[in-house]
Amino acid sequence: MRRISACCFISLFSRTNQKHRDKDKLTQRSREAMENPMYNAGNNVEISAQKANDSNHGCATNIVLNHDFSEGLHLWHPNNCDGFVVSAESAHPEGTSEKLGGNYAVVSNRKECWQGLEQDITARVSPGSTYTVSARVGVSGPLQGSTDVLATLKLENRGSGTSYLFIGRTCVSKEKWEKLEGTFSLPAMPDRVVFYFEGPSPGVDILIESVVITCSSPSECESVSQRCFATGDENIILNPKFEDGLNNWSGRGCKIVLHDSMADGKIVPLSGKYFASATERTQSWNGIQQEITGKVQRKLAYDVTAVVRIFGNNVTNSDVRVTLWVQTPNLREQYIGVANAQATDKDWVQLQGKFLLNGSPSKVVIYIEGPPSGTDILLNSLIVKHAVKTPPSPPPVIENPAFGVNIIQNSSLSYGTNGWFPLGNCTLSVATGSPHILPPMARESLGPHEPLSGRYILVTNRTQTWMGPAQMITDKVKLFLTYQVSGWVRIGSGASGPQNVNVALGVDSQWVNGGQVEVNGDGWHEIGGSFRIEKQPSKVMVYVQGPSPGVDLMVAGVQIFPVNRQARFRYLRRQTDQNRKRDVILKFSGVDSSTLLGTVVLVKQMQNTFPLGSCISRTNIDNEDFVDFFTKNFNWAVFGNELKWYWTEPQQGNFNYNDADEILALCKSHSIQTRGHCIFWEVINTVQSWVQALNKNDLMTAVQNRLTGLLTRYKGNFMHYDVNNEMLHGSFYQDRLGKDIRANMFKTARQLDPSALLFVNDYHVEDGCDTRSSPEKYIQHILDLQEQGAPVGGIGIQGHIDSPVGPIVCSALDKLGVLGLPIWFTELDVSSINEYVRGDDLEVMLREAFAHPAVDGIMLWGFWELFMSRVNSHLVDAEGDINEAGKRYLALRKEWLSYAHGHIDDQGQFQFRGFHGTYTLEIINSSKKVSKTFVVDNGDSPLVVPIDL
Repeated sequence: MRRISACCFISLFSRTNQKHRDKDKLTQRSREAMENPMYNAGNNVEISAQKANDSNHGCATNIVLNHDFSEGLHLWHPNNCDGFVVSAESAHPEGTSEKLGGNYAVVSNRKECWQGLEQDITARVSPGSTYTVSARVGVSGPLQGSTDVLATLKLENRGSGTSYLFIGRTCVSKEKWEKLEGTFSLPAMPDRVVFYFEGPSPGVDILIESVVITCSSPSECESVSQRCFATGDENIILNPKFEDGLNNWSGRGCKIVLHDSMADGKIVPLSGKYFASATERTQSWNGIQQEITGKVQRKLAYDVTAVVRIFGNNVTNSDVRVTLWVQTPNLREQYIGVANAQATDKDWVQLQGKFLLNGSPSKVVIYIEGPPSGTDILLNSLIVKHAVKTPPSPPPVIENPAFGVNIIQNSSLSYGTNGWFPLGNCTLSVATGSPHILPPMARESLGPHEPLSGRYILVTNRTQTWMGPAQMITDKVKLFLTYQVSGWVRIGSGASGPQNVNVALGVDSQWVNGGQVEVNGDGWHEIGGSFRIEKQPSKVMVYVQGPSPGVDLMVAGVQIFPVNRQARFRYLRRQTDQNRKRDVILKFSGVDSSTLLGTVVLVKQMQNTFPLGSCISRTNIDNEDFVDFFTKNFNWAVFGNELKWYWTEPQQGNFNYNDADEILALCKSHSIQTRGHCIFWEVINTVQSWVQALNKNDLMTAVQNRLTGLLTRYKGNFMHYDVNNEMLHGSFYQDRLGKDIRANMFKTARQLDPSALLFVNDYHVEDGCDTRSSPEKYIQHILDLQEQGAPVGGIGIQGHIDSPVGPIVCSALDKLGVLGLPIWFTELDVSSINEYVRGDDLEVMLREAFAHPAVDGIMLWGFWELFMSRVNSHLVDAEGDINEAGKRYLALRKEWLSYAHGHIDDQGQFQFRGFHGTYTLEIINSSKKVSKTFVVDNGDSPLVVPIDL
């Protein structure tokens, strides 16, 4: 890590990490610094923002964003105090006589003199340049006379602590506004630079009207174009449409050429006069690039738009990507995928994406890549701008949702096949002999209901798998309502083996999965699923399909109805009270019981011990806002990629454990438990190429080395391991090394780290949409492993789910629960373009899991926008604002904490029922107040807690 030199031309202050210091120390420190003649050299120069711009020939852009608070406190942060923005048109600061023309910030509730208002300016300053600061400040509140307001830089370096650099001060009274001025220069670049105001005594508010920081070294500013930081809506790409030729552009491993047309005039720019081509490409990552170091600010989201096409090598379409290459100060490299689309050789296409940098990079390059070697990439324009915040989606207004009402016409077949039609040239007829009872999952949703008619649709003459009964439901489906699908299906004779049957929806040209089941020829099978439509369609058709051509299909009692989630939540609250709470008796002793009668008791739960965790990645921990939300709201963690084999050993013998070590250290420092995900991954396209290339003997050795290396290094650190991920969806190791290898992985892992629970882990177990991972298949898979001696200790359900329906999820949990193993949702995420619907989906999953006695923990697969595997699934946006889904999560965490108050009874006791976890207790009477702590653990009988007073 870089450190600030002690012999630079301006002084630096060291400060301990402990923030508490009194005003005398701060004043003395500042006075000593200002008495340094080298420091004073720039402090008396008066320079306005306009003069700075003039002297720097247009390059002196203010590096402070939202400098006049026109966007509220956007990008500003009160430092352990409160802040807000006041319109100066409507109010004067207390005691000031000047009328302001815009807004001003108020920093209040200051408990320490160092507390104030700050902004991260890391990405907008460079070492060696001199910067001039000019601000208008004031004070208000309980103040006699005047006080000092100071401008300060906080310089953070990992490994070498934090130092503080004084910029300037001004003496302020309540009578008027004052100008605070100063200069600073950084001899070397720290990991993080934060500008802030501080100084007055606790209780005195700081007022800030405007802040201007400009580069005051014109020659340096002119020589390094990156220091001219583009703000607001400005494109940070230089020469974005090639009007200045190829200036600022270069080839990434290839040659770039400027064109006004190509292919005998058949290819011309979509806009402007020119475009560029990346040619003579020999690798898919070759392309056209521009360095944007210093122009992008950490923790800000950027929108990217590129107009591209491809040419040559007989390739008519190919994936084209926008990628960021980022190098950190410690030379760690990172590649960030920003946007991708299928480009063609016929037309220009637009790539759109978004990115955010968590840390402070030393170098950032944006480039276009993707097509196979020999294919040219053509780029017409590239725009990178600070992303406009998307306004929150309003809650959907659904009139007359008709919960539980079947939208299928003639479901009972009382009128023959009326309302139904054959999809394809198959034949539909009506027969009798199907079940009269509703399928179990539908009964859970509908409650009391008429029995089914016993009639079914018989589908014959099927010549394609997609042929079956169909019905149009366009006018009956309402946007943003979640619909449950239910029915009975059966197949005729002649099938060569089990057959998949699927309830599908054709939504315009899109196929939507409404549920699947694997059917044998031995009876009726329940089929269940769900769907939701979030964009207005022109046509919606439901149909049943799936068995092989020539196999007859039978369909009975098809039900599609909107689910009443609030009614389900009421039921789940009762289940939660039963399964997650315990009766508690506080039994007081140590004093005469008669003196305790009527004493007030206050009980407050501090932490629920039920595991609620999240996926995090190495890059996330560079963002202190991310870390703050994570450590406050989760008690478990799982690493997104950093423990996977392709990450820890991307090339044979080339190990990378640093990323995992750093995340693990963060979790330990906050007492957060961790899951190990994953030792192996059975799906072939996740296995690194060097592993795939090994022969059988070498592969067996590599597998053993992986187990030994990982589990020996981290022995005792991970509470769980996902041993071989997604064995129901892949079979690379089993195909190459034989059936025993899976059980042997479990056995070896147990030997190397006996303290860890060893999990199976797979997806689509809980939603009824994948026959490969149905609960029945998962149960058989686990039993097979156990029969081979595998010490399976837990069942992982990933939980990447769409349109969840409680009874379907609960049905899967009930089935898996018979194995007696702890069940965890290991990778839960939900997705909807509407934040309120997303919040509903999340609440469904969290309540179902928390209420079910077989579930021992829930892990979200992330929560921060741009750092999740699915779009429209985040709880917090890229710049830290909590959306409706995030608020729903926080509300549930609060709901799952217990509070009680009352009086000690004549038996010297106080009773309540509360969630498992840690509690504080206050006993208050006329003579004293006593505080205690205690723990409520799991158990069926009442817990008696002795309290000795």
